Amino acid sequence: MENKENSNLKMIYGYSKGYRKFMFSSAAATVVRVGTGFITPLVISFTVDSVIDDLPYRFFAPIMNLIAMAGGREGLRQNLWICAVFVLSLALITSLSDYAGRISIAKFAEGTVKTIRNSIFGHIQNLPYSWHIKNQTGEIIQRATSDVEVLRNFISTQVSEMFRTSMLVSVPLFILFSMNFKMTMVVLAFVPVVVLYSSIFYGILSRKFQDADEAEGELFTATQENLTGVRVVRAFGREKYEIEKFSEKNLRFSNLWVKLGYQLGYYWGIGDLVTGLMVATIVVIGSMAAVNGEITLGNFLVFVSYTSMIAWPLRSFGRILGELSKTKVSAQRICEILRESEESDSPDSVEADMNADIEYKNVTFRYDEGGPVLDDVSFIIKAGTTFAVLGGTGSGKTTLLHLLNRLYDLPEGCGTISIGGVDIRKIKREYLRKNIGMVMQEPFLFSRSIHDNITIANSDASMEEVKEAANIAQVDDAIEEFSKGYDTIVGERGITLSGGQKQRVAIARMLLQKTPIMIFDDSLSAVDSETDAKIREALKKSKRSSTVILISHRITTLMQADAILVLDKGKIADMGTHEELINRNGIYRDIYDVQMNLSEDIG
Repeated sequence: MENKENSNLKMIYGYSKGYRKFMFSSAAATVVRVGTGFITPLVISFTVDSVIDDLPYRFFAPIMNLIAMAGGREGLRQNLWICAVFVLSLALITSLSDYAGRISIAKFAEGTVKTIRNSIFGHIQNLPYSWHIKNQTGEIIQRATSDVEVLRNFISTQVSEMFRTSMLVSVPLFILFSMNFKMTMVVLAFVPVVVLYSSIFYGILSRKFQDADEAEGELFTATQENLTGVRVVRAFGREKYEIEKFSEKNLRFSNLWVKLGYQLGYYWGIGDLVTGLMVATIVVIGSMAAVNGEITLGNFLVFVSYTSMIAWPLRSFGRILGELSKTKVSAQRICEILRESEESDSPDSVEADMNADIEYKNVTFRYDEGGPVLDDVSFIIKAGTTFAVLGGTGSGKTTLLHLLNRLYDLPEGCGTISIGGVDIRKIKREYLRKNIGMVMQEPFLFSRSIHDNITIANSDASMEEVKEAANIAQVDDAIEEFSKGYDTIVGERGITLSGGQKQRVAIARMLLQKTPIMIFDDSLSAVDSETDAKIREALKKSKRSSTVILISHRITTLMQADAILVLDKGKIADMGTHEELINRNGIYRDIYDVQMNLSEDIG
């Protein structure tokens, strides 16, 4: 576990390349800032012992003697303002170094986190479709935003604080040892106590933070699903149920953070007690030692000052560990995404001729551990023809198309899918997908103008080409009815358009690609029969040499196809033209009779 955590942090550190100079400059500024903070008590101690009490003092005596050369010790006593100016100079240096350190660490943190954000987003774009299906959108968003923000907070505050804390503990102890070994051992005795209970709480907090992060991911998912499915929620009157579901997850999330608050409260309370005891002990022992003449008054002031300096970083040690616990959890969640394997092409991948026959040969496919969705399916789609697929829900229709554009890769030994005799696993993914246009049953539109949505796949298309594609999709008239026409913003996920309008805009978008293979996956389901017929007629006239694949539950959409494939439970039940299938009196004929009778009843 420890090696994995270290590996995660090392992976995150790798993204700081190019910004590490700012980390080192921040560390240098911290050394100056902490160093001047150490010098100030020594100057005060020197002033008390060497100037006022006329006692010898070892620290910084050469510097003060140089200052005193102008008028000697007596002269310095008459000009104590010199010591005051020296202390103010140290304060100025501390202020400037603090400013420089904060600027440097901010550049380091923001630069590193910017690189991480870009890497996560770019990596997610190249992850397999199957990964996106298995992982909830809200969880992915939470990891790419909230967890990255945790990293940013840690890098920008705690990294420099860890270095500063280590200096604030180690350097004073070294100076105190040189002053009085006995009293320093008293201070040192408290350090293991702080380290021990901090380590115990560190383990507890790690588990608590992980539980809280997972609960936050569930909360993100619930919110995202509700906002995405707002129409369904309203249509079925599920507002109360959604509120109760959200409240339940929100309550669990809140309770976990309350428990975390208890744990942090225990830690801080114990920390205050231990550091308070440490300072009080030094004050008592130091007072007795000063009265007995074992240490000077100046040394006593240094001990009290440095013990207070040590007490604060020891007290904050737990806070740093707590933040480190939270950061390690976030780093792990981020690295889990970054370690997922991206889609990749084999070294011998090619760009094949896409205006060719498509052949499915003995194709068998299953999702994970389920049963076969496709079982030994074989057929050929002739180039330039219109090919239709008919089947019930779960028959494997959409899976055929997902395999064709490699949203899922067909495993070895499960048959082959080829275009022009070239196995699609040997064709470059990007090239393959650019040459296969697809319109899904539930098309996704971006919250942009209608024009921008249509031209996503072809940003160089002229307005004339856009209108031509919209005309074929039978959506141009509807667009022109909007006050802003093609500049109308469709809203998130195209919510301002009807289901049929969204499908037709998606069809226009695909037509603008001008791909050699065009797929319509039940993408005319939301339009009426008359519009359906107009779109099919326009497509027939404009498709040129493209191969068209239609999937639909509506036989009237498919009956003009050159060939129709009938799927049943993942197997080929029949195949032929509309007339051939009608004459065979099989599944196709049964579906046709039901739909025609239903149409007559409705009419």
